[in-house]
Amino acid sequence: MMFRSHMPQALAEARAAARRGEVPVGAVLCDAAGQVVAAAGNRTRELADPTAHAEILAIRAACVAAGSERLPGHSLWVTLEPCPMCAAAISAARIATLYYGATDPRMGGVVHGARVFDHPQCHHRPRIYNGLAATESQLLLRQFFAQRR
Repeated sequence: MMFRSHMPQALAEARAAARRGEVPVGAVLCDAAGQVVAAAGNRTRELADPTAHAEILAIRAACVAAGSERLPGHSLWVTLEPCPMCAAAISAARIATLYYGATDPRMGGVVHGARVFDHPQCHHRPRIYNGLAATESQLLLRQFFAQRR
């Protein structure tokens, strides 16, 4: 199977989130065959739900589609380093591969902060590839917060 990046779709989800007034983070979940099974952008404000991060919403939708709480063989594409909550959900869902764009030194939970996958209590560690479309992901975030200030 040929490698195909789903970051363009994740970025489109992030841009849509920004238009809704949400922090611009987008996520796309693919099955083992590389088919998109779920895509989402942040909706914490819209849903009045602090857990409505793009990753969580995509994981929930993919689990419903799969009829399972686990997503072995699946890949998650997200524009920003997942926070500790999202990293824990990625582990719990047994997602095989995580691809993300910009790092998040303040709230990240993968290579920053909690480093969820490095803990001995972590039952599943995905393969991790970072820096994909990092510049564009970071620019979306910077522009969003600059407009808010």
